[in-house]
Amino acid sequence: MNLVHLLPVGKVETSLLEELRAAIPECLHVACEILPVALDPDPSYHAERQQYHSSEILQRMHALVRPEDWRLLGIADVDLYIPILKYVFGEAQMGGPCALVSFHRLRQEFYGLNRDDALLTQRLLKESIHELGHTLDLRHCQDYRCAMASSHAVEWIDLRASTLCDSCQSQVQSKVPAAGGVSLRI
Repeated sequence: MNLVHLLPVGKVETSLLEELRAAIPECLHVACEILPVALDPDPSYHAERQQYHSSEILQRMHALVRPEDWRLLGIADVDLYIPILKYVFGEAQMGGPCALVSFHRLRQEFYGLNRDDALLTQRLLKESIHELGHTLDLRHCQDYRCAMASSHAVEWIDLRASTLCDSCQSQVQSKVPAAGGVSLRI
């Protein structure tokens, strides 16, 4: 069975990682384990933006990929950006082994609202499945309910499901045979 390793990037609560570790296999037919080490995001911090460059973190993650890793998913507690956007919720290597998601802007507290751990977990799962989908060469989907729908604001994440639509699932199944690859469940 394919294995997704969760890599804490910065300080990430163990309970949040555990919930994600249990939820990812419900959406993708994969095993999921938490790595016992964390990646320091500080080398990717850019003071002029007061944010962390996600592509730089992804490059550093790529150096950690081991042969037995099917996918390496970084879970960050910091505010991410790429130069052409003000912020990103995550980034992935299209068709590659690494993806990164930040829960910094997924928290209700970021928007001045009361803490909601259940909503944070849902949003983090949806973003994780979305970025893992990019590692499977999936592009953004026009179906707003699909996990692969584009989200430029947290409200759009709330509309999405944590599963792939039939079309996206078919694309993955046609590229990756179930016998040696990933089998996605809707």
